[in-house]
Amino acid sequence: MENKLKQESSHCLKVVMFGPESSGKTTLSKQLARHYNSICVPEYAREYLQLKWNNERKTCEPQDLLPIAIGQIKSENQLAGKTDSVLICDTDLLETKVYSETYYSNTCDPILEKYAIENKYDLYFLTYIDTPWEADDLRDRPNERLVMFKAFEAALIKYKKSYVLLKGDKKKRLDTAIKYIDKLLKERM
Repeated sequence: MENKLKQESSHCLKVVMFGPESSGKTTLSKQLARHYNSICVPEYAREYLQLKWNNERKTCEPQDLLPIAIGQIKSENQLAGKTDSVLICDTDLLETKVYSETYYSNTCDPILEKYAIENKYDLYFLTYIDTPWEADDLRDRPNERLVMFKAFEAALIKYKKSYVLLKGDKKKRLDTAIKYIDKLLKERM
């Protein structure tokens, strides 16, 4: 089980979009992948939970978190081998850990927690909640966006993850993210 949650080594720069639901992570992930002519790792939980909702009309339950985490890392590991530049991750296991703790009485599976903390990324982009809420089948906390944002920020601080706060419209967020990614790419040369 543990090997299924471990990152494989890669030569690319890895950045993560991190933050509450409906805060612009997916939009920005796709924009950045296009800008760098690179790859975006989609959020596996959306695919997994949408299928569950369509088939059973059930939302996420604690037993879904490990399969979601395994699917996320599997996708990341596969796609990391396809680029030497920058890999844009629409989420990571630390985000799954934050959701686990906020939705399920401050609990998280110990194996998930271990790899959420151990897996390494070069930079996190914390997306603020100044984007309009967009409802869908899976989003369920429109009135708790600030609470969720604070939980995400607290996790980055607690685990000493390097991050940049992204606020403003799509262009401002994209320009800020590009500035920081370009700086990291330049440092790698």
